[in-house]
Amino acid sequence: MEFNYIARTKQGEMQTGAVEASSRNSAIETLQGRGLVLLDLKSGRSGSIFSAKLKIFQRVKMKDLTNFSRQLATLVSAQVPLLSSLQSLSNQTENEYFREIIFEVAGDVEGGTVFSKALAKHPKVFSDFFVNMIKAGEASGGLEASLNYLADYLEKQYDLNSKIRGALTYPIFILGAFVLIVVLMMIMVVPKLTSFLKESGQELPFTTKALIALSNFLIDWWWLLGMALAAGAYYIVHAIRTSPVARERWDTLKIHLPVFGKKVFQKIYITRIADNLSTLIQGGLSILQALQVTSEVVGNVVYQKIVSEAKEEVRVGNTLSSSFAKHKEIPALVTQMIATGEQTGSLDTILKKLGQFYNKEVDNTAATMSQLIEPILILMIGGGVAILVSAILMPIYGVANSI
Repeated sequence: MEFNYIARTKQGEMQTGAVEASSRNSAIETLQGRGLVLLDLKSGRSGSIFSAKLKIFQRVKMKDLTNFSRQLATLVSAQVPLLSSLQSLSNQTENEYFREIIFEVAGDVEGGTVFSKALAKHPKVFSDFFVNMIKAGEASGGLEASLNYLADYLEKQYDLNSKIRGALTYPIFILGAFVLIVVLMMIMVVPKLTSFLKESGQELPFTTKALIALSNFLIDWWWLLGMALAAGAYYIVHAIRTSPVARERWDTLKIHLPVFGKKVFQKIYITRIADNLSTLIQGGLSILQALQVTSEVVGNVVYQKIVSEAKEEVRVGNTLSSSFAKHKEIPALVTQMIATGEQTGSLDTILKKLGQFYNKEVDNTAATMSQLIEPILILMIGGGVAILVSAILMPIYGVANSI
């Protein structure tokens, strides 16, 4: 098998080429035996169009990143050199895309690049939060502690995201199935039932006429409706991803939704702010650095602006709690506890407790809403059946009685 490589010689010169080897590990050993510092190594087949298309869909899951942080912390605590640890993890990682990235990071470290700077070259995988935590660990000599902080934080975020997906998957699936059944009934069942009513010549009630009109529209224009819905969905998603104004409107809408807003989304963002600040401060970053990084990773434009504003106020001498108190999106409990932490000099501990409290709140809310969703869906389905009975079966029953 042929492998294409990019490497640096001991004299610092760049070198590219190809090497024949039975496996990736064999190619690494061969090139390292030549005294080369590897920067990139790819299979000769990776240049194909098919592989280039596949690379678009490659990504690193949060679980992979969590395992990487935990395993690297374990190796570093066992006094294994950082370079050897990275090379070992690159060989063990199952995700091919992530394996190449770790390998490139190891190559940069071997070439003399600081670990945090090597990670910063891959912003799609290692966020500013991740890089700054590593940078803080390097500065304080506590890289192992920073890696453990990161692993704990990523595990909590992974669990939180899993709970949110779990709470939303069931109702979305049920609603989707309900809509599909209604559409199929309108196209396949309703026309057969209403044909009898049309032939009877009897005056039909408004609900029946509306149902027949909707059925006819779906039969004749289902393709147009499908295209319109697909185009609308694409436009909304594209606008949210590319337009700052659309993204801010979407984020504002999320935190003000009737049920999910305050009870779920606001608590999720408060949890992220508290967890991020706590982890970064415990990792050795200053409060200004922690606020800057947190504003970039909170995941909501509204809260990003709140945290950025707080950073500027703290810079000129104001307290974090007084800045947060100006915004209705920050609960009073949060500002009170932060004020206590500032007065007692235990802000990182208070923030950690806040994160734990709101994480439990999200758990309880998700569990409660999962229990409430089922009866709500039953009522919706019952309402649909009631409309169908009143619009079709009742007129049919009236025609039968008149015969």
